[in-house]
Amino acid sequence: MPTYEYECEKCHHQFEQVQKMKDEPVKTCPACGGKVRRLISSGGGFLFKGNGFYITDHRSKSYKSKEREEKGIPEKKETKAPATKKPE
Repeated sequence: MPTYEYECEKCHHQFEQVQKMKDEPVKTCPACGGKVRRLISSGGGFLFKGNGFYITDHRSKSYKSKEREEKGIPEKKETKAPATKKPE
């Protein structure tokens, strides 16, 4: 459910109200009972976390290697980490 912001025209009290989109807007101020108006808000933000949000995250190895070649960037050499012995 979206959060709507309101401001009282009488006492200028600002408040937020969580409402369904189909609900009627709030008409009276909870502080003084005056008439309120709904403000234009920025809405809820969201964050991108982790991999997979950019087109370049899912490119094939051949595409990435051709891109590096065109830009003159040397090829990455894959190195394996040395094997470690498990304690017995």
